[in-house]
Order: sequence, then structure tokens, then C-alpha cells
Amino acid sequence: MDRILIRGGNRLQGRLPISGAKNAALTLMPCALLTDEPVTLRNLPRLADVDSFGHLLNQLGASTQIEGARPEDFGRVMTIRAGRLTATEAPYDIVRKMRASILVLGPLVGRAGEATVSLPGGCAIGNRPIDLHLKALEEMGAEIELAAGYVKASAPGGRLPGGCVTFPVVSVGATENALMAAVTAKGGSRIENAAREPEIVDLCNLLVAMGASIGGIGSETLEVEGRDRLHGATYSVMPDRIEAGSYACAAAITGGSLDLVGAHAGDMRATLQALVEAGVTIIEYEQGVRVEATNGLGPLTLSTAPYPGFATDMQAQFMAMLCKADGASVLTETIFENRYMHVPELARMGADIQVRGRTAVVRGVDRLVGAPVMATDLRASMSLILAGLAAEGETHVQRVYHLDRGYERLEEKLSAVGADIERVSDG
Repeated sequence: MDRILIRGGNRLQGRLPISGAKNAALTLMPCALLTDEPVTLRNLPRLADVDSFGHLLNQLGASTQIEGARPEDFGRVMTIRAGRLTATEAPYDIVRKMRASILVLGPLVGRAGEATVSLPGGCAIGNRPIDLHLKALEEMGAEIELAAGYVKASAPGGRLPGGCVTFPVVSVGATENALMAAVTAKGGSRIENAAREPEIVDLCNLLVAMGASIGGIGSETLEVEGRDRLHGATYSVMPDRIEAGSYACAAAITGGSLDLVGAHAGDMRATLQALVEAGVTIIEYEQGVRVEATNGLGPLTLSTAPYPGFATDMQAQFMAMLCKADGASVLTETIFENRYMHVPELARMGADIQVRGRTAVVRGVDRLVGAPVMATDLRASMSLILAGLAAEGETHVQRVYHLDRGYERLEEKLSAVGADIERVSDG
């Protein structure tokens, strides 16, 4: 089993490239199921989750081809061809590894008129039911059956009629599934209280490039006019705003200066604003974002919220960063009820954090000390990496497979900007 070894204390400085967005990539890949023509995705990050989703598409009859990718390059170009679907079932042995697998539900029902998908897995950060996904499909005319751990959805007559979907709460995944089901429906669909994340906009842009008719892109109300068929397209995955935010925290916690090359400031306003409030200097320029932290860090009061609010996927990284702030910070997690599993591990490194329900109080400490720590989920893993970068001595992060799900070549990127970090295999 691999682990990450960090010898902390180095100030990070230099240029760090931002990869294609994991959350966008896993939403764009299933779009290929909606057409019998090739869909080519550029800037696709090299991640375990991307590979797993590729295997799932293969199970359904799609071919996946990697083009012109050198081992030393970041990102890949993948062409997905789903000329004929050979199956409409996403089995448990693949879906259990990755919650995003549920995103084949909408396109399979949209194109094939039926889908059977195992209930999903993914990070253990709390209860993430798929009831909103199913509600959306039902409101567009699908018949839903739950049995033996699987969801079976079917369209009467083989094609969804379309309809009006109103989400009681904002759900990114449910919005994505609803969109992919609606674009090939017989009639029009209206999606109200839709998620507005940049990844949703990225999905809409690809679907439009494939011939879909979508109005209100970027707003909370999406109007979709179903098409008889979609065609292929070539599209570049957006930069990863969570990866960029994570490395911005790495610059901040080490008192460093990083150019996050390729980052889109407009996609991460809440993250950048919080960094500014903590005393970090942010400089936006055409090629990316520069993050400079030379005057120490101040405390923050933050609450996670749907976009354009502060992202839940940045909460753990900010918590680690605020362990070195001068004062007490208050973080409130409103999205997931079990997203503080990194707190005991940070405490092993000398952090002073108290959790009461969904609120955590982080009191800054003079020093963090390296220790063996255990990653519990993807973003928690990154919080431990950040703490290790600032800690005295050696930090050993176990269960790095979580990191490999969402951060492309993390140790290579950090080593290039001054971190003493390496991957160690224990045999």
C-alpha cells in the first residue's frame, strides 16, 4: 500500500499547472452515451475516478481511446464511441467505488429508454441519497423501481415525454442527471432550482455542442427542448477550481507564492474572497491566478453553501490552513453531515479543533508536528497533505488512493514548487 511522505517546513514558490476538473470530467463522460457519434474530451485529468468511469462506459458497450498522451504530460485526450449500447445495467462492482456512476442513469434512459444502476458508493462523508435524481426522472415521465440494491428506470414507449422538474433543495448531481435525460426527451422540460455550479455550465456547453437546446445556462431555471438525436463533439474540460483552491491553500499555509497556471478566477470567487479575508494576496491575470501569503494568516468565519457560495469541497483544506491562523476561526458545514472526519487526524498533528454538530472552531497554533495520519475521504486527504507541508518533521499520509481519485500527480506538482514530498510503497 502506498503512502505519501512529507518533510514539512518548506515555503512553496513557483508555477503550478491546474488540471482538468474531476467533477466536470465525470459529468461530461456520460454525455457520450447520448449519441452514436464520437465524443472527444480534451484536458481530461489522469485520475483513478476517470479510469473507473471509463471502465463503466466500456461495460455499457462504449469504447474509450486515449490519443497522443505521453506519460510525462498532465491531462489526456479521450475519444468515447457509443455507436451501439450493448448493456443498460451499471453493476455494483463498479458503481460501489464511485458515486458519480449514478450519472449514467439519465443518459441511458434518455437514449435507450431504460437503465438499471446499482445504488452508488464514493466517499463516506455522510448520507447522500439519490431521491432527487429519481424524482427528476419521474417528473419527466420515467417509471422507477427499486429492488435488491438497484434502481431500474424506464421510459414508457421507449422515450421520455419531458416535464417540469422542481428541486426542493439544490442538487448538483440530480441537476446533471435531469439535464442529460431531458435533452433527448420527446418534448420540452423545465428544471427549476437547478444547481448553478461551473461544472453544470460546462455540462450544458458540451450538450449544446452536441446539438442540444438549453436555455437559461448558468441560472437556476433551465429550459430544455428535447431533440430526436444528438451528434458528436470535441470539447475541453474546464480547469479544476477545487484543485486550484487546494493549492492556493498550500501557498497560504506555507507562507509561499504560487502561480496557479490555468485557474479560472471567475469559477472560484468564494474561495478567493475567503483567502483575501484571511490576509492572502490574490492577483488575477490572463493565464491564471497568483497566490501570495507573506504576512501571516488571520481567522475566518465560513459556512459552506451551494454555488456561488463557499464550496463544501474546500472546507477541509481551509480548516487545515486555518490551523496556522492567528486567532479562532468558525467553520459551519451545511451540505454534508459527516464531513469532519479529518479533525481527529489534524489533532494528531497538534491542531486545536472543537466540533459541535455541524460547526467547528479552529484555534490557530504556533506549530504543527508531523505524524502518521489516515485519510478518510478525498478532500480530507488533501487537508492532511496541507498540514504536512507546514508541519515540523515527517508526516506519513496513509490511504492515498483517496488522493488519486481527485488530484492528478499531486506529489510531482508539489515537488516542482519546493515541497519535500514523495510517494512511498510499503510493498
